Amino acid sequence: MSEGRLISFLAIDLGASSGRALLGRVQNDRLELVEIHRFPNPMIEINGRLYWDLFYLYNQIVVSLRETKLRGYPIVSIGIDTWGVDFVCFGADGEPLRMPYSYRDSHTQDAPERFFTKVPKEKVYEKTGIQIMNFNSLFQLDTMYEEGSSIYPLIDKILFMPDALSYLLTGTMVTEYTIASTSQMVNPHTKEFESDLLEVVKLSKERFAPIVFSGTTIGKILPSVQYLTGQEDISVIAVAGHDTASAVLAVPAESAHFAYLSSGTWSLMGIESDEPVINEETFARNFTNEGGADGSIRLLKNICGMWLIEQCKKEWEKNGPVSYDEIVTAAAQATPFQCFINPDAPCFASSASMIVSIQQYCRQTGQFVPETIGEIARCIYESLALRYKQVLQHLQELATFPIEKLHIIGGGSKNNMLNTFTANAIGLPVVAGPSEATAIGNLLMQAKAAGLVSEKSAMRRLVRHSVELEIFTPSDIDVWQKQYPRFLEVFRDIPS
Repeated sequence: MSEGRLISFLAIDLGASSGRALLGRVQNDRLELVEIHRFPNPMIEINGRLYWDLFYLYNQIVVSLRETKLRGYPIVSIGIDTWGVDFVCFGADGEPLRMPYSYRDSHTQDAPERFFTKVPKEKVYEKTGIQIMNFNSLFQLDTMYEEGSSIYPLIDKILFMPDALSYLLTGTMVTEYTIASTSQMVNPHTKEFESDLLEVVKLSKERFAPIVFSGTTIGKILPSVQYLTGQEDISVIAVAGHDTASAVLAVPAESAHFAYLSSGTWSLMGIESDEPVINEETFARNFTNEGGADGSIRLLKNICGMWLIEQCKKEWEKNGPVSYDEIVTAAAQATPFQCFINPDAPCFASSASMIVSIQQYCRQTGQFVPETIGEIARCIYESLALRYKQVLQHLQELATFPIEKLHIIGGGSKNNMLNTFTANAIGLPVVAGPSEATAIGNLLMQAKAAGLVSEKSAMRRLVRHSVELEIFTPSDIDVWQKQYPRFLEVFRDIPS
């Protein structure tokens, strides 16, 4: 760890709705964060298809680098993390063949079922250990192939989103392991692409850049990037490119006996494992084995998270501004336990009206139908807390160690109501923070590449020294336990 020497790094953290650039300065066993730039990351709809704007994101990175220079912060490197599964196809000339589809696009709605006519579902899970979700990269590629995509025969390389952006900065193509592990095309034992699955979609390992592991230096920024930004000899580091892998690295745990919940648009609940956990139980419960920043396995479950509130908020704001604090206040004033939903029901994945979908779900399951902001928000928060309880119970059965506490990280860690509900529902202490866990994990891996930290335990100690954490002690456990069977009954009525 540094003793007085000030070294700075720039983390580019891209989420499915917004992005940010955060500067990290490591000095005297502390990590100081400075916000440089925030920007939206809108999906673009063209002729009924949803895309990400690769060049817009690249330009926001350029803006971030330029702003860092203008504000007088010398940096030694930059790292990029993004959401999982989405990718960019490049031609033999190194140019992108088109903008990447968004995982929210509906073209893969029935893709898994079609793929399983070629390879049994059990075999796909056995080879990858990845949760079956319709938008996984494997199913996106199979859909492109089956639909006769005009670019498919022209694909020379496929790069996942953080790798594509790093390539635009450096001119060097790599495949970072954690982001590749989300694709359902990587074997978690060998940490290589699974040839048998690639053959089904008429691809080979050569269509992907070499796999590298978190902390690898990709290269220096190109002269064109130097010209645009005023930056000079800075490196681009392959951090844990999957945002959840970066976030989990920043869990401020003191021991290994914990579960984590990365809370944002998605809620990702899991544990760390030295080896993949692939068996009949994890298959039946659709758990995923994704790569960790240190080469470990993140055994986790994807749960629909703040997406439910985010979509409702957009509808409520048609009548005027509504803040998240106002939503929480309204929920606090609403009657408890009036109705529940299964947050992962298909009807909530891509709904024209989230409010209507929630109301229809409650009506179809014979429950109270929420109408007000407070009633709907309370339904969402209570349902999420009980869903967390359900998944945590499954993790406790799978873990080889006792789970003693739950660490909630990410933007959702600032929602004290949901943190309180979660502690009460699971009956364990909840440690909330840091909210900027993904960017911190990104910065920690750059610090490792620079030789400032080595072991994961040292990184987590650095986080504990640098951020304020809040602990939520469970109460009203019996009340929440009594409501749990009601939730399970509603959960089973409309299966996910």
